[in-house]
Amino acid sequence: MGEVKPQGSVKFRGTEIAGMKAYEIANLGIGYVPENRDIFPGLTTRQNLILGLKPGQKDGQGRWSMEDMFNIFENLRTRADVEATVLSGGEQQMLTICRTLMGDPDLIMIDEPTEGLSPQMVQRVADLLKEIANRGVATLLVEQKLSIAMNIAHRVYVMGHGQVVFEGTPDELRRRDDVRKEWLEI
Repeated sequence: MGEVKPQGSVKFRGTEIAGMKAYEIANLGIGYVPENRDIFPGLTTRQNLILGLKPGQKDGQGRWSMEDMFNIFENLRTRADVEATVLSGGEQQMLTICRTLMGDPDLIMIDEPTEGLSPQMVQRVADLLKEIANRGVATLLVEQKLSIAMNIAHRVYVMGHGQVVFEGTPDELRRRDDVRKEWLEI
């Protein structure tokens, strides 16, 4: 997303994005949900969602609308006009994901979306990840909860010590006891 200087080339739809600013990358159709639940303090939930729109984009012009966000996470509707900093950690995570979706990305990168969430909230995030895929949005998910990743992924990459130690389908990973035992503690 332009925050770290890459080593080599990074292309999206044939366009070199290495060296571009984060907002330029976002305008190309890449969304990013950080692990640390970045919300805009001092703004309401609704205002945070509006900030997810691309310049010139109006609510409802893409695959996602504010009404979709409120239907997916009813808590956001009931707390739409509340300052976002008073939301629970799970609600802030929902808001961060939903704000990113408001920009109608074609690719969304999501970093540890379930970390620190209650089991109920984990399930809601997992359901949203499935809905994102159903609406045709490619997803790059970094997730410690293997069951969530395995249920939505078409491809799985396992990293160890900064290197890819496995690449394949979820079914291929299920058959690789050696990889799962060494790297996934299963």
